[in-house]
Amino acid sequence: MSATRYTYLGPEGTFTEAALRTLPEAATRELVPMVSVPATLDAVRNGEAAGGFVAIENSVEGGVTATLDELATGKPLMIYREVVLPISFALLVRPGTKLGDIKTVTGHPVAQPQVRKWLAAHLPDAVWESAASNADGARLVQEGRYDAGFAGEFAAAAYGLEPLVTEIHDATNAETRFVLVGRPARPAAPTGADKTSVVIWLGADRPGALLELLQEFAVRGVNLMRIESRPTGKGIGDYCFSVDAEGHITDRRVGEALMGLKRIAPQVRFLGSYPRAGVAPEDVSPLRVGTSDTDFMAASDWLARCQDGRF
Repeated sequence: MSATRYTYLGPEGTFTEAALRTLPEAATRELVPMVSVPATLDAVRNGEAAGGFVAIENSVEGGVTATLDELATGKPLMIYREVVLPISFALLVRPGTKLGDIKTVTGHPVAQPQVRKWLAAHLPDAVWESAASNADGARLVQEGRYDAGFAGEFAAAAYGLEPLVTEIHDATNAETRFVLVGRPARPAAPTGADKTSVVIWLGADRPGALLELLQEFAVRGVNLMRIESRPTGKGIGDYCFSVDAEGHITDRRVGEALMGLKRIAPQVRFLGSYPRAGVAPEDVSPLRVGTSDTDFMAASDWLARCQDGRF
């Protein structure tokens, strides 16, 4: 395995690359662009890279399905870090292009919903075609295949383009969450501001099946930060659930919730416990009464005394 190589969704100039470069360790790694999310993560599975960096969630569009599906299938991988990056688009064009010259535009499919209103207002007749990434769209504009592309303003120089319009976003404060993924290992020690990610497969389709899964978290005071259903590919109505929960696997409430899920769900895949981006321990909401590690330990000691006849 190359311990100094990180892969990411390329080519050069993607928001993914920009987010990756905010990690301190990125300065000492070989950063290798890949053509797709599956290729980025397969390089990690195959030992060609120590880590893969991919988008997993957008504040406008929700989960990035390619990443969610890749993490749920194939050889297991684990999330080690997350980065949240504010997203704002620029309309990149070849030098000399005016707004009235633009008949075709391109960008990543996730970008389109974030600029749809701007397009309708300023380029209502322009035809949109999707690209593999926003930076790949910039490359296609450079080659003359499209008149303009939506990408980060920082991508303009790499492709000899000009930002005709900047700060484009339909939703104010739009953000994308990225994750650094590696091969399974012991999770890093808890920081007090952590997140645990799992994929849970639903059992038989019957009333209350999903509620039973959610109760494993609720009764132990574990806050769910995200839950998203994804089809398993086995047929209509067959789903798994991608879940982000507040806390670390070593927290008693989280660990016992995962054990509860393992007892009742046909399959549970642990995706990692890792620090929450931009959140300090003092910013985390207080735990519900009775759900701290101290509370769980006290209850366990009480049960042991009862079993020994020491009331």
